[in-house]
Amino acid sequence: MVQPCARCGARWAVQGAPMHWCPRCRGVLLSPGKVDAPAAQRNYRWVARRPDHRSRRGETTTTPAPLGPTPRYTQTPHWGLLDPPPAPAETTPRPLRGIAAARDLWLASTALAFVLAGIAEYGRYLILLQNRTRLIPGWLLWISDATVLVFGILAPLLALATALSLVAWLIEARTSAFAARGRRDPRRRWSLILGSLVPGVNLIWPGVFLTELLGPDPDPRALRAVRLWWAAWVFSGVLLVAATVWRDAGTLQAEADGVSFTAFTDLCAAAFAVLTLWTVRLLEGRDLRGAPRSAQRWVMAADPAEVVIAPVEPGASIAGQDEPEHADSDASDENTHQEVVAK
Repeated sequence: MVQPCARCGARWAVQGAPMHWCPRCRGVLLSPGKVDAPAAQRNYRWVARRPDHRSRRGETTTTPAPLGPTPRYTQTPHWGLLDPPPAPAETTPRPLRGIAAARDLWLASTALAFVLAGIAEYGRYLILLQNRTRLIPGWLLWISDATVLVFGILAPLLALATALSLVAWLIEARTSAFAARGRRDPRRRWSLILGSLVPGVNLIWPGVFLTELLGPDPDPRALRAVRLWWAAWVFSGVLLVAATVWRDAGTLQAEADGVSFTAFTDLCAAAFAVLTLWTVRLLEGRDLRGAPRSAQRWVMAADPAEVVIAPVEPGASIAGQDEPEHADSDASDENTHQEVVAK
């Protein structure tokens, strides 16, 4: 008994239970039958059909339309079999994100304004020194007053705008950091805002907020930067209080010293703005210029150690010490010769 394949025509001997699929082409196997059975006694028959036998009966054949000219391109096509990039996921708009995005610009502007304010204060101090012996032209005094007034007002306003942008960045950074850990920021927004902007209180809480931002296992370099920024922030607050008190001095010399000290505090404020920019970019994995910070790895040197001290080699003996050695050797040779003769 054999089973012919309806696809390739191969015949397979039946051994036990009949098979359903052809082992060669995976076609359907017909029911078992004798190998030499005549066509009238077979339970199947071979039928030859045209390739278009599946068309419906009664369907009228239509003449296909002419294909026309072969399509061609007048220039090199720019399309290809490339998948379009996935559409960006829709994110909910956050009002603080726009304020935090301008953080670097505000910090740079604040640093520049405080530098110019410090230069204007030092210019006024030089005018005060010059005024001890000679008169100062009115136009020079007017320029000095104008620059001190303009930058004395512009720098604090920029510092306030920078503080608002930094608070917005702190809220966004804490939200992203805690979300990456699978948690939610435990502090409310109003507590972050009040702890960062209320005078006196803001000398303590910003450092705490930044330390919590680093997580339970912080990067030592980032933790060191936060501590350095925290100490500089407290020092800046002390300088601000001292400069404000010094302005109420009663004597002329104390007022002149107050102008010099105010210029010093302005330059310190500019340096602190640059330090703040470096700190926030370090926490984001960038350097002061904004480029991604590359990690450094210290590995052991595989080269053999270089010998620093040369090995001590036996050198020529001193001439004065050679003679006793030769004398002793000659004496020993004579004693040995005498012993041999005596024997």
